Amino acid sequence: MSSEELLRALFDKAVEVADPMQSLARHLPEKPDGRVIVVGAGKASARMAEAVEAVWGPCEGLVITRYGYGRPCTGIEIVEAAHPVPDEAGLKATSRMIELVDGLGEDDFVLALISGGASALLTAPAGHITLSEKQAVNQALLSSGAPIGQMNLVRKHLSKVKGGQLAAASYPASMLSLMISDVPGDNPAEIGSGPTVGDASSAADAREILSTWGIEVPASVDEVLGGQTGVVPPGDIRLSRVTNRIYAAPSQSLEAARRLAEESGCDVELLGDALEGEAREVAARQADLALQRQIERKGNDKPLVLLSGGELTVTRRGDGVGGPNAEFALALALALNGAPGIHAIACDTDGVDGAAEVAGAIIGPHTLSKASQEGLSAEAQLENNNAHGFFEAIGDQVVCGPTLTNVNDFRAILIGAPNP
Repeated sequence: MSSEELLRALFDKAVEVADPMQSLARHLPEKPDGRVIVVGAGKASARMAEAVEAVWGPCEGLVITRYGYGRPCTGIEIVEAAHPVPDEAGLKATSRMIELVDGLGEDDFVLALISGGASALLTAPAGHITLSEKQAVNQALLSSGAPIGQMNLVRKHLSKVKGGQLAAASYPASMLSLMISDVPGDNPAEIGSGPTVGDASSAADAREILSTWGIEVPASVDEVLGGQTGVVPPGDIRLSRVTNRIYAAPSQSLEAARRLAEESGCDVELLGDALEGEAREVAARQADLALQRQIERKGNDKPLVLLSGGELTVTRRGDGVGGPNAEFALALALALNGAPGIHAIACDTDGVDGAAEVAGAIIGPHTLSKASQEGLSAEAQLENNNAHGFFEAIGDQVVCGPTLTNVNDFRAILIGAPNP
């Protein structure tokens, strides 16, 4: 197995174990008597709904997923909408979802299926905020370099459905919320901006984040954040009948990749499943570590794999096409500068890195020389945030299509491959 094949196999294994069809069934209770409503949102939500109906049979409900991520369901309606910037389809579907759970009684049951991507797909702007204004704020947050937790805090306070508000709308029905985590630290309140989880933050906190990152907002946003938003505090009685459960997380995918790497004859060093920070800065640190580990290696040592997950960010400086994983890979290649025997992969487990239909990229000792042959300056492409364009030109993109799940970034650096 070549270095590239092994790295791709590790990524595929990380995705496989997070597939709802492989993992959700054992977390479902017996289907309750009475009326059962299934709602959900996220890149994995349609696949989750498919897995639910495989166990429970046809169900009443509505789930919103990303364009291209729909799955066949018998009873649950699947609506596709835009991600990462919301659109009209998401707006209309979210309104219908709120109507679906409104007016339920104590004997009714709601199953919520939440995964990464729900922040954009669940779209119900608060106050007088228009969809176009919400889109502009969302795009500004994505381009700012702000950590995902801060972005989601702002999103909650500008919404009528996030920050526990979907659960509050379902009260007094009982609710089980099954989640796939895509956030560092696996905080349920941050997954999809926590539509079924209370939040103690305030509108003032949201205003401070916008100010910190220099994001200008329209008067309608100022108006909403100048008063009491609809975010539900954790002790609110409307959350008293909700059970939130994370059943799949990045740590499980990294553990599966670790086992496969060891079975393939490698040693493994786990760097953590919750890494955050600017993609190019994390890449520089991991390059330093990889070069240090290479110096420490002895001739008869096994190949070493450095594994990490989390969610990196990109501060947009140029007008190229890129994403955190591709930018990490490009910055890593530059920092390694053709070091022999070191290969790496960086991909998003949902199959989409940034806004491009590309999961990420693979690099190796020849990455920079291949670019030179194509007349490309890796440094210039990085400064223009054009990592996807760079890897497309040299043929080293990872394109896998919709994976139907999402446990965030997957990174593996292979040092001393058995067949480099």
